[in-house]
Amino acid sequence: MPSFAADVKNELAHKLDKKKCCQTAELAALLRMGASIILGANMMLGLSFVTENAAVARKTLTLLKTAGDVQTEVTVTRSQRLKKNNRYALRVVPSPNVRPLMETLGMLGDSEGSVGRDRGLLKKQCCRRAYLRGAFMGGGSINRPEAECHLELVTGNYAFADTIVDVLKRMGFPAGFTDRKNNYLIYIKDGEAIMDFLSIIGATKALEEFEGGRNLKEVRNQVNRLVNCETANLQKTVNAAAYQNECIKLLERNGVLAELTSSLRKTAMCRQENPDATLGDLAEMLLVSKSCVNHRLRKLVSLAEKIRKGTGESVEKNS
Repeated sequence: MPSFAADVKNELAHKLDKKKCCQTAELAALLRMGASIILGANMMLGLSFVTENAAVARKTLTLLKTAGDVQTEVTVTRSQRLKKNNRYALRVVPSPNVRPLMETLGMLGDSEGSVGRDRGLLKKQCCRRAYLRGAFMGGGSINRPEAECHLELVTGNYAFADTIVDVLKRMGFPAGFTDRKNNYLIYIKDGEAIMDFLSIIGATKALEEFEGGRNLKEVRNQVNRLVNCETANLQKTVNAAAYQNECIKLLERNGVLAELTSSLRKTAMCRQENPDATLGDLAEMLLVSKSCVNHRLRKLVSLAEKIRKGTGESVEKNS
C-alpha cells in the first residue's frame, strides 16, 4: 500500500504550471533535493537525479525538456534496501547546453543562487509555491491523516534548507528546523498549517483526505473522552452505592436502623435490594425526587460514620 506521502507526490507530479518562471522554480527545488553534477568529456557538465517515485521521475523529465535543449537518459534499478522499491536514475547527458540550464536554475555562477538560496527565482508568490512543490516532491514526507500531524522536508544542503525555512516563514508557516545525522530537517507539526501547505502546493485531493482524516480522528477522540468520562462517573456511582450499603449494614448491626423514621428505613431497604441502582432509579422506586433520595442516603451515611467513630468499627469507604 503506497504511503500518504507517495499519494501526495503522485498528485503533484501530474500538475504542470503554465508559467515558465514557476516551472523553473519547481525544477530548481527538485534538483536541489536530489541531483548531483557530473563531468563529461572536455569538462562538459551534466546532471544525475535519483528518485524512488516514478511519477516524480516523469515530472522531472518533463520539466528538464521544457527548460532547455538537453539530452536525458533513464535507468531503473531495484533498490537493495528492505522495501526494495524501484530507483529511477535520470541522467542529463553532459553537453554545452547543460551549463546555461544550470545557470538559469541558479546552480552555477557567483550569484547567491549558486549556494542554494535561489533568491532570483523566488520574487513572485506563484514561484514560491512552485518552489515548495518541487522541494516536497524531491524530499518531502507527511504522516497519514489519522496519525500524529507531521510534515517534513529533508535535504543535505544547509543553504537550501535555510532558504526553504525562510520561504515558509515569509508565507506565515510555523516551520521548525533541525539536523539529523548528515541531513537538515524542516518540519511542520500544526495540522492547520499542514493543510495550508498542501493547499498552496496544489495537492487538492490530498488536502481533502487529510482534512477528512483529521475530522474523523477528532470525532474518535471526542467519543473516547465521553466514554472515559461516563466510565469514571459510573465507577463513582458504583463505589458510592457500595459504601452506602456498608453503612446501612453497620446501622443494622448496631440496632440503629430499626429506630429510624420509616422513610429512612424504606430508603435503606431499597438501596440494599438494588445495590446497582442509580439515584434516579431509586427515586422512581420510592416515588420521590432524586434530591430527596440523595438527602436520605447522606443521612444514613452520616449516622453510620458517627457510630464508626465512636465504636472503632470500620466501614470500608471506596474512593
